[in-house]
Amino acid sequence: MRTAYVVTHPEATHHVEGLVGGWYDSRLTPAGLAAADAIGARLREAIPRSAAVELYSSDLTRTRQTAQAIGAHLRVEPALDHRLREKSYGEAEGAPQAWLDRRFVPPPATGERMRHDEGIAGAETKRACADRVYAALADITAREAEYQIIVTHGGAATFVIAAWMRLPVEALAYATFRVASGSITRLVEDDFFHNRSLVSLGDTTHLTHLTHLT
Repeated sequence: MRTAYVVTHPEATHHVEGLVGGWYDSRLTPAGLAAADAIGARLREAIPRSAAVELYSSDLTRTRQTAQAIGAHLRVEPALDHRLREKSYGEAEGAPQAWLDRRFVPPPATGERMRHDEGIAGAETKRACADRVYAALADITAREAEYQIIVTHGGAATFVIAAWMRLPVEALAYATFRVASGSITRLVEDDFFHNRSLVSLGDTTHLTHLTHLT
């Protein structure tokens, strides 16, 4: 049986400052660092010490810090991959969220949604983001480690989960997996049928003792 854990980075500076994330290279806040340590502790409890573990992460600072905290508990170095980044918001990155909200063009209810132009110069389309995440997951799932941990971002997590489950990319025109910051999603592939199951989505119970988090 193979298990994958998809981790979304916890609270980062762009969250508390009301700025657009995307490829903007924000850092974890003190609360985020505490949450990252809690994520690592939970994964250490869940994964046998004798198991082979691989750890992958988006290369942005907030995900790299999260992966480093996890790696410290599991004694494994994270492999950084820019393809696991959040969707790029182009010229809006690092700008006030209100600035993006005033300019954002939402996708239509029907018709072309994956290649929809959101009205922000330099931003990725949903399809462009999905394609690079799917490419990263093709490389990751081609390996045979018993446990794999993938540290990414809240928006990109949908693409990571869908790619791991081998859902067609076209399904993401509508399908989404909503997860909170600092969450852990567990995915399992069985050895007999090689079915891939979503066992738990966006678990945050490891954060409940951190009362200073919002």
